[in-house]
Amino acid sequence: MKANHILPTITLLSVAFLHACSKAPEDIGVPVTDLNPLAEQYVGLVLALGEHDSSYVDAYYGPPAWAEAAKQSGKATADIVTMAQALQAQVRESTLSDPTLRLRQHYLDKQLTALISHANSLTNDSHAGFEQQAAELYDTVPPQRELATFEPILQQLEQLVPGEGSLTERVVAYRKQFVIPEDKLAAVFEQAIQECKARSAKYLTLPAHESFTLEFVKDKPWSGYNWFKGNAFSLIQINTERPIDISRAVDLGCHEGYPGHHAYNALLEQHLSNDLGWVEFQVYPLFSPQSLIAEGTANYGIEMAFPGEQKLQYESDVLYPLAGLDASKAAEYDRFLKLLAQLSYAGNETARLYLNKDIDAEQFVALQQQYLLQSEAEARQRLRFVEAYGAYVINYNWGKDLVKAYIEQATTEEIRWQRFKTLLTSPRLPSSLDW
Repeated sequence: MKANHILPTITLLSVAFLHACSKAPEDIGVPVTDLNPLAEQYVGLVLALGEHDSSYVDAYYGPPAWAEAAKQSGKATADIVTMAQALQAQVRESTLSDPTLRLRQHYLDKQLTALISHANSLTNDSHAGFEQQAAELYDTVPPQRELATFEPILQQLEQLVPGEGSLTERVVAYRKQFVIPEDKLAAVFEQAIQECKARSAKYLTLPAHESFTLEFVKDKPWSGYNWFKGNAFSLIQINTERPIDISRAVDLGCHEGYPGHHAYNALLEQHLSNDLGWVEFQVYPLFSPQSLIAEGTANYGIEMAFPGEQKLQYESDVLYPLAGLDASKAAEYDRFLKLLAQLSYAGNETARLYLNKDIDAEQFVALQQQYLLQSEAEARQRLRFVEAYGAYVINYNWGKDLVKAYIEQATTEEIRWQRFKTLLTSPRLPSSLDW
């Protein structure tokens, strides 16, 4: 992990950070105009909380000395809460006139709200309900829908997928003909990611040295993951424990790579960390409002790179033949997938019910099978995800819809890409999207 050139006195800064964090709350409540010292304290608190939850720090590419200092500090989660509250008060009292700096101030404020919430959950050894998690961790209030409202979509799928057995059984059987053979996975994904990159590069200028490594893994609660390592480099992992259908190649290539997570992290590093010296962007806490923007842009990025019917055309012409699948069925499968996507918010509702303790694990699995049309194995994998990440599920669909509404205020493709880039290079969060 490489320290950035903007921090020449790492040892002195580490000492200063530890000294600042040791002050009593009443000693650090003076309004300031320079956010950098506060941002350094924020990074330290994120790293300290990461010592209590291995999933919390999604990426860190700042000074190694800061990570070591957090490890050695041994701060209890209750102490982290107290320190974060004091730091948040100071952030809020900062006097700033520049609009960009006010965006930065707002970012730090909301990220600290999320940090305090997550630290409290670890302190009390209990998780907040779905709505509280959404508001405190992700800076938003997602819509709520009754599961019964998804019945008309299920009825349409009943007509589209013939055969015997329940709709779920028929859907699971139907999708098997679109699974990428295991020996074709690497070739198909590498081709898809390169196409995602080529299309994104027409509108986004990434660091010349950016790169990634692709790995296939098993036994994970997620389907794909981008581990950003700093210096514009990512490790992209694809989970192969469940069969992967052909539509997921472009989806994951865009989402995890271009113009999704890899592009997002590389551009934040370049524009905010390196160019502006904003050290808070050297760390990425997973359970935070930043994740809604990250996941929302990654999912909407699929449509940015492949607008209209271009994804279907590319899959039919290139990926189906590469995977050895029947391209004559591509259009039919595309219609099926568009209907299936309309069930996405049912997954938010099953998570809501489970996190609010209105249903148990077995009921969750049954509802996933009934309303998301998943196999039992897929439903249990989703259960593992919700148990591990809670209300994080809203970031994929609700995050995408918020990003889409922001982007589609523009009337031309060029301006839409400009607005998309704005989200990849600025500290905007759900509550500051239209600032």
